[in-house]
Amino acid sequence: MNIRFKFLRYRRLALAASGALLVGSVLLFSLLGLNYGIDFRGGVMIDIGTKGAADIGALRSQIGSLGLGDVQIQRFGEPDNVLIRVEEQTASGETAEESAADLDVVTQIREVLGEEVEYRRVEVVGPKVSGELIRSGTLAILGAMALVLVYIWFRFEWQFSIGAILALVHDVVVTIGVFSLLRLEFNLSIIAAILTIVGYSLNDTVVIYDRVRENLRKYKKMPLEELLDLSVNQTLSRTLITSVTTLLALAALYIFGGEVIRGFVFAMIWGVFVGTYSSVFIAAPLLLGLGVKRDWSGLDSKGEGV
Repeated sequence: MNIRFKFLRYRRLALAASGALLVGSVLLFSLLGLNYGIDFRGGVMIDIGTKGAADIGALRSQIGSLGLGDVQIQRFGEPDNVLIRVEEQTASGETAEESAADLDVVTQIREVLGEEVEYRRVEVVGPKVSGELIRSGTLAILGAMALVLVYIWFRFEWQFSIGAILALVHDVVVTIGVFSLLRLEFNLSIIAAILTIVGYSLNDTVVIYDRVRENLRKYKKMPLEELLDLSVNQTLSRTLITSVTTLLALAALYIFGGEVIRGFVFAMIWGVFVGTYSSVFIAAPLLLGLGVKRDWSGLDSKGEGV
């Protein structure tokens, strides 16, 4: 693929757009927060099967009469499959071990719905566990980024390391902003998706950076902006082929995979788009702004290895 597109010509526009997205994402998270799932909020999740298509209105009426607080009822995949989410019921000041309120919710729902439904899955998450999950998920993302910083620093040079980590921060923050804006459920599977996005975006970035390093050795007098454009163009076919094939697989999973994995797959689809964008329009141009050294190439002034 002999492409000579001037990517860095649009670096200021891309960086301005990314800056706006980052600020918007932070504001959305600050004002709206995330729509945390049972994993992070604590509560009860019951997956039931009905005889024939589920009557969501009747189910809401039956369970609503119990006065359990925030209750979400929705079809889950097939017409006869329903997911019921009930907010955490533990009284103030009590821990999940000290109160049986959440378990009592399951009993009350079983009583009101009777034996006409099939109980396929029941999950109860207490507030102590959900708090630990939030901390663990946050530490997992931060730990992954820290390891990336160290890895790129050792493999390349500090300018490459800073560029890669800023691109990853961009991907993670914008993804969180999208989930905050669309009010999509944010649970443990989304944490897994974000970690996968970090790996995918890093892979794209490293491929481009590796070509930049090769070209720094090969073209000693080429202007840095032109060299970066050349490096991105030389790896563009690989980047696009990888992204398109990944998106095809993810699209099939999103359409046919069912409700259980839909949030995870949506995060992955978004991550492929934003990861590809950041590798080309953020990670590469940042090298220009960070002033990567033109004489850094593993060669001495005579062109011999050092």
